[in-house]
Amino acid sequence: MSAFASHDSATKQSAGNAITAEDIAGSGGKASEPVARYALRLGDDSLMLAQRLGWWISRAPELEEDIALGNIALDMVGHARFLLTYAGSAWGKTEDDLAYFREEEEFRSVRLVEQENGDFGQTIARQLLFSFYQYELYSALQSSQDQTLAAIADKAVKEVEYHQDHAAQWILRLGLGTEESKRRIEEGLYYMWPYLDELFADEPLHDELEGIAVRPSTLRENTMKRIEALLAEAELEVPKVTQARLSDSPRDGEYSEYRGYILAEMQYLARKHPGAKW
Repeated sequence: MSAFASHDSATKQSAGNAITAEDIAGSGGKASEPVARYALRLGDDSLMLAQRLGWWISRAPELEEDIALGNIALDMVGHARFLLTYAGSAWGKTEDDLAYFREEEEFRSVRLVEQENGDFGQTIARQLLFSFYQYELYSALQSSQDQTLAAIADKAVKEVEYHQDHAAQWILRLGLGTEESKRRIEEGLYYMWPYLDELFADEPLHDELEGIAVRPSTLRENTMKRIEALLAEAELEVPKVTQARLSDSPRDGEYSEYRGYILAEMQYLARKHPGAKW
């Protein structure tokens, strides 16, 4: 598949050379089975987190934050569209097929993105961990030998740079704010921290995709160095908690108890009226 030039926003459906999900679907290119499985993992992460963040629309603590979290959710939907479209090319499936008509156990998202929103501090804690990880991921994926994955990463990393800045500003604001705000963000970090290891877990799939996929373990050092530096600046301690259990291939069999509830809400309309169009 030919490379796509990098212009505009990762979710902007624009003319010219800007990559879109429609470009990927209409290019005639086809992902290999291993590449499709890898793209599915990354796309599912973004799709699940988009669903979680979308809940905050009309519920955020201030109007500006309502818009900010909604925009981040839309960015994540855009990333999911690219990745699921590319993954589906291997199996003759559309992005909608993969989003709305897979069963709970067929999704490959990490448990971190499925965790409950909780209060605002808990959501920001999740945003901190995932956005800092995802920035390192997409930065590295820009060098993938797979031109489509590299193009997707090149588009997405520009948005994730904003996502992590948004999370960082809130970490500082809450950590250095009142006793109550500090308590809330500390509890949020404590709740989310056990799901960090899964972000950096290598799988046999990565061995098949040397030079194409990013080996998650290579992202840990930079991600954690930056997270821990930010926490120190915010006068917050790194949580000392046991990590959640992992198998050799955690994404193939481990998911949180929340996934089914997320999918029930997300998939209901599409399954109630299959094939319906606006």
